[in-house]
This record gives sequence, structure tokens and C-alpha cells, in this order.
Amino acid sequence: MHLEHVNITVPDPKATAKVLCGLFDWTVRWEGAAINGGYSVHVGNKDSYLALYTPGKKLITNGDPHYSRAGLNHIGIVVEDLDDAEAKVSAAGYATFNHADYEPGKRFYFDGPDDIEYEVVSYA
Repeated sequence: MHLEHVNITVPDPKATAKVLCGLFDWTVRWEGAAINGGYSVHVGNKDSYLALYTPGKKLITNGDPHYSRAGLNHIGIVVEDLDDAEAKVSAAGYATFNHADYEPGKRFYFDGPDDIEYEVVSYA
């Protein structure tokens, strides 16, 4: 078994897809019309992806997701070369933080497009 995808709501799925594909060497797997007059872009690899969705109406803000029921705390992404990934993230203008080295791997975090937090981890 494996996790196939996570669906997140973002203001501009095409813009978010462009950033994530550049950072993680992902591709657009699919894009098109979605439920409720919305639009989705699926980015990832052959095994898993993020579904980036925007509804056909104005988005609302519910506050800090760390304190919201069913809030999204972060999205974890495994990479082979942590230093290379951090260089790409920094070059794209995102500040990295919370660097850690504990079992089972090394990691860092960054607040990416749409203020979504990402954990980048390497088990190499």
C-alpha cells in the first residue's frame, strides 16, 4: 500500500504547480475542470501527487491550521539530495528553518506557495 495523493485548496493551482515542479522535478500529471466549478492541477511523479484545487468561488481563511480541526500542518517530501533540494528552495526565494538530523533522516522545513508548510527529508 502507498499514499496516492493529497488534495489541497490553493488560490492559483497553475502558479503553485509551476513552483513545485521546479523545486522537486515533478511533472503535471493532469489538469482541468473540477468539482463546484473549480480547477485542479495534479503534480508529482508516477506513484503519487498533490492535487492542487481552487473552487469556483472566493476562498475564505479559517486561521492557523495547526489549531484548526483537520488542519494541514505540513506536507512531507522525500528527496535523495537534501543539500540540492535546499539550494533550489532558497534560490526560489523561500526561507528554510527547523533543520534537524534525527532518526530516520535529515530534514528542513519551509513555507512555500500559498503559505503551506513543507518538510523536506532525506533518508540517504
